[in-house]
Amino acid sequence: MDERIGRLVADVGVDRTAAGTAVGVVLDFLAKEGPADKMRVLLAKLPGAELLMQKAASESSGGMGSVMGAGMRMMAAGLSMEQVQGITRQFIAYAREKVGEDEVGEIVGAIPGLAQFV
Repeated sequence: MDERIGRLVADVGVDRTAAGTAVGVVLDFLAKEGPADKMRVLLAKLPGAELLMQKAASESSGGMGSVMGAGMRMMAAGLSMEQVQGITRQFIAYAREKVGEDEVGEIVGAIPGLAQFV
């Protein structure tokens, strides 16, 4: 995940801490809203992802579990809406590359409203 975080820093223009927080929020959201069996596969194939997800989950105040709630959590970490969208899209593309189009597609497809953002 360190390499992916580094690419997000360069591509989206955020600092490393914000990029790591955002990826953790995305993973936490997917784990809470997506199919558990598919998320286990995703986490197993992305070394370091589970740690980022757990950190984001521990820092969550509960709040909204929707796509908008995840976006608000990332904006609270100092990201603009454009950066939230960029990080989310790039992370999902990375997950598709590493985990597989079908597996990630099933996660995205199972969460109402997510497909329009990625």
